[in-house]
Amino acid sequence: MMKRLMAAAALAVSLSSAAQETPLWMRYPAISPDGKTIVFSYKGDLYKVPASGGEAYPLTLHEAHDFMPVWSRDGKWIAFASDRYGNFDVYVMPAAGGEARRLTYHSANDYPYDFTPDGKTVLFGTNRNDVYTSARFPQKGLFQKLYQVPVTGGRSVMFLSAGSEFAHFNSKGDKVIFQDRKGYEDAWRKRHTSSVTRDIWVYDTKKDEYTQVSAFEGEDREPVWGGDDNTFYYLSEKDGSQNIYKSVLGGQSSTQVLTKLKDHPVRHLSRANDGTLSFTYNGEIYTLKEGGSPQKVAIRIGTDTRTNAEKILPINTGVTQTALSPNGKEIAFVVRGEVFVTSVEGGFTKRITNTPEQERSVEFSPDGRTLYYASERGNSWDIYRATIERKEEPYFYTSTVIKEEPVVATEAEEFQPDISPDGKEIAYLEERNVLKVYNIATKKSRTIVPAGVNFSYADGDQYYTWSPDGKWLAFNSAEGRWGSSEVALMKADGSGQRKNVTTSGFFDGSPKWAFGGKALLWTTDRDGKKPLAFQGAREVDVYAMFFDQEAYDKFRLTKDEFSLLKEKEDKDKEAAKKDTSLKIAAPNKNWEPLFEGLDNRKMRLTINSGNISDFMLSNDGEKLYFLARMEKGYDLWMTNPRTKETKLIAKLDGGPAGLDVSKDGKSLFVVSDGKIMKVDADAGKVSPVTVNGEMVLKADKERAYIFDHAWRQVAKKFYDPKIHGLNWDKYHADYAKFLPYINNNYDFQELLSEFLGELNASHTGGRYAPPQQNTDATASLGLLYDETYAGEGVKVMEVLEGGPFINARTKIKKGVIIEKIDGEAIPDNTDWAYLLNRKNSKNVLLSLYDPTTKQRWEETTKPITQGEEQNLLYNRWVAMNRKKVEELSGGKVGYVHIQGMNDGSYRTVYEDVLGKAADKEALIVDTRFNGGGWLHDDLVTFLSGKKYLDFSPQGVKPMVGEPRNKWTAPSTVLMSESNYSDAFIFPYAYKSLGIGKTIGMPVPGTGTAVWWETQIDPTIVFGIPMIATIGKEGRPTENLQLEPDIKVPNDYKSVLAGKDPQLERAVKEMLDEIKKEKEKKGF
Repeated sequence: MMKRLMAAAALAVSLSSAAQETPLWMRYPAISPDGKTIVFSYKGDLYKVPASGGEAYPLTLHEAHDFMPVWSRDGKWIAFASDRYGNFDVYVMPAAGGEARRLTYHSANDYPYDFTPDGKTVLFGTNRNDVYTSARFPQKGLFQKLYQVPVTGGRSVMFLSAGSEFAHFNSKGDKVIFQDRKGYEDAWRKRHTSSVTRDIWVYDTKKDEYTQVSAFEGEDREPVWGGDDNTFYYLSEKDGSQNIYKSVLGGQSSTQVLTKLKDHPVRHLSRANDGTLSFTYNGEIYTLKEGGSPQKVAIRIGTDTRTNAEKILPINTGVTQTALSPNGKEIAFVVRGEVFVTSVEGGFTKRITNTPEQERSVEFSPDGRTLYYASERGNSWDIYRATIERKEEPYFYTSTVIKEEPVVATEAEEFQPDISPDGKEIAYLEERNVLKVYNIATKKSRTIVPAGVNFSYADGDQYYTWSPDGKWLAFNSAEGRWGSSEVALMKADGSGQRKNVTTSGFFDGSPKWAFGGKALLWTTDRDGKKPLAFQGAREVDVYAMFFDQEAYDKFRLTKDEFSLLKEKEDKDKEAAKKDTSLKIAAPNKNWEPLFEGLDNRKMRLTINSGNISDFMLSNDGEKLYFLARMEKGYDLWMTNPRTKETKLIAKLDGGPAGLDVSKDGKSLFVVSDGKIMKVDADAGKVSPVTVNGEMVLKADKERAYIFDHAWRQVAKKFYDPKIHGLNWDKYHADYAKFLPYINNNYDFQELLSEFLGELNASHTGGRYAPPQQNTDATASLGLLYDETYAGEGVKVMEVLEGGPFINARTKIKKGVIIEKIDGEAIPDNTDWAYLLNRKNSKNVLLSLYDPTTKQRWEETTKPITQGEEQNLLYNRWVAMNRKKVEELSGGKVGYVHIQGMNDGSYRTVYEDVLGKAADKEALIVDTRFNGGGWLHDDLVTFLSGKKYLDFSPQGVKPMVGEPRNKWTAPSTVLMSESNYSDAFIFPYAYKSLGIGKTIGMPVPGTGTAVWWETQIDPTIVFGIPMIATIGKEGRPTENLQLEPDIKVPNDYKSVLAGKDPQLERAVKEMLDEIKKEKEKKGF
């Protein structure tokens, strides 16, 4: 089946020439008000076509991505979104074609939804700040604010801060219909029913009222008005596949389904004044007249492509892995999934592989004439080798003929080859968890570590290495316990039992042999700094264990003692040369490791613990080189194990990487920021290894590979082996057919999300991070404004604590007007965001006016980034909530918000609870809008404290007893639809253990562990939910919604006015608990 599907995919790609005549993956169609024309997005440009079908003509032909077109009510203008300056801004152009004019200038993403009925302004959604009065969590990207901007250009003014998507005015302009957003789930997920799915709302501008007009527990989205301002149409999964429904305000019981399309969702709904509906289905555009059946719009596109099919890329950066040849004269490396070899000196570079698929895990054979690597071609990952054919050519980088062939190639996944010291065998992984050895001569494999011992999370997380004599394999071993790591040994012939040689319970790994196999080095976190939480970054040390007592004794000698021993050994050798009757004992070739007493032959080599990414011991054992992050980035350090001297060899400030050492020990090689660097081991001089070369990138073929890779990864790693009962092969065929019609990563990311969305699972979908080079970046002044202010200048409503204007000199306060920025006036018809573009950390002059005192003055400041402002807004939100709880409870109840499930957040919990709330009688634990991590057990343990001991120094009984590091008073957990991942698991565990009540809204079941895998195109990432959590129900918690003990919604009006009904109810419940506790104690 898989081979047949791969052939089908290849055929689809070969049909790219036909894409012009029969296009697919047309998205975001918008039908004109008169129903005669449709504008849509295709390959990153806008096209228009008669609604009856025919030739489509481009409206835009730009290197940027143009999409989401919207018609003006009179049909004369089209607004759309384009990322021409790095983020999506709103543009407008004549519907007949012509120059596009930019309307918005903020670096937040702006998406047009509608024109006002009078056609004068464009309504758009944006990721800008909320109104200053709002009590809502300040997640700009989660809750889109609606703004209006004049069609002729001018200031963007906030219209609605509710958090609205796909919003549309009715014909009178007094009502707006929109879909909401409550949490972090992927927009293209299908068939899920939970509290986070979208609903349809109507906002009445005159009454300032919000009304929910859809009630299905699954997806209701993309509403458009009917002709009478009472009827509306929308998309819903009410009957399985997403289809078009019709309803009326206040009449949900009369909802009608208008289409009954199957297998694929209906998307991108729009409506003409004559009632014609337009939408996409299965990559094509359809129209529908009520009472009729959907009609496919037959479209032909005759334009040329706007980009070249091939692109030349340099290969001197983006290196992900290296391997030094045995002779130290050349380095093999991987860039964008391709294998290259370059000379250490001279800059000669040779491309070894040239495939759209990924190659990785490159290794040299002992003689240096063969390269082994893994490649994901055809059916699965297999192990290949490339060999220099001509004997007179000693190096890969100057070779002319290279023979490539598969070595280990079965239907199973086989990768990560490690060649035995004699070059006769290959250790490798089968299906990620089984360690095997392949004999090249017999072409047979044997199992070394069977299934059930190790559990791979991310590809590349398993580590193993041959002993120098090829008789043993050392490897990381989970010992059958997921999340554990020890170091174990097995005989390479597969005989005997696995021997755990660390047995520490700490995280041990990365074994490396030393002293001819008589010692093994490894890393362990037993001594280093650890996170306060169980999960988190841990400092490690390099340790050594010795399988030979004599080698251990010699290694422990002081510098002077070792010098005396070496002097004696040298004299003995000289004496043996002169007197043949004296014999020097020859090394024992049949040496076997001594396991007895092994714990007494272990020692720590590093002096200081650190974040160590790799290490290497010199051949004589006198120098331990390691890459560690002691300051900003990873640098190269050296420790002398005998003298304990540690020094910095080279300052690299790079990321975590591997380390190679030349055979003579004089040169070290490391990857720093994607480039290969050579370090002189003595002088510490750092010089780049010259890589002269380039590669031809065929992006369409690369995307086809990434798509197939995602399909296979799900089949191999999805938490449910049955893939939720889906025919996964069928979905591969359904979506692969679109690949020839995609020429950019925005569309490709949506394709991946639509494809992976079929899983109906959390933690999946595609992500695209466009390269940010010289793009717009609106700096922040650390102020909140009156976003509806229409006068000249900008009106300040609040100065953010911790921002640039919290200083002793400023006179800025609420009500002050910013009249100029850097001397440039701010008229009332200007989008003033451009005045702060790219001015982060630069001196900016503000001209200010206080309407109350009539004073004018100037102040200079350095703006901050949007990310820094986001942190200030979060701190403000927490402070507001803490103050509310303090006031409502009369100081009796404490408050803490858990921002993420990580060590940093746990430290905040510890500080806020045992510090700020130490004297409180009850605690509110707010988990709303927490995106997850891994902290649930730490939290339930922390909140489950039961007092069992008091102290009494000199007869005085203090307030604190044991436990002192846990909360022992009553608590409650606030939760909502926005809790995700581990922020589901924690309240689930909290409720299951009966620690306290949960208050708020139901939490979708998203309790799986995910691997977000970066692709060979590093701008593309997709997620695979791999590990299920199984609770008391005996089933995975994925799609198991958690209901609160007390259900409290937060309505729009309350939240935007600064109220938080959920928080208020939590205070009430805690005051009741305090009263009950006092009654129990007889107070």
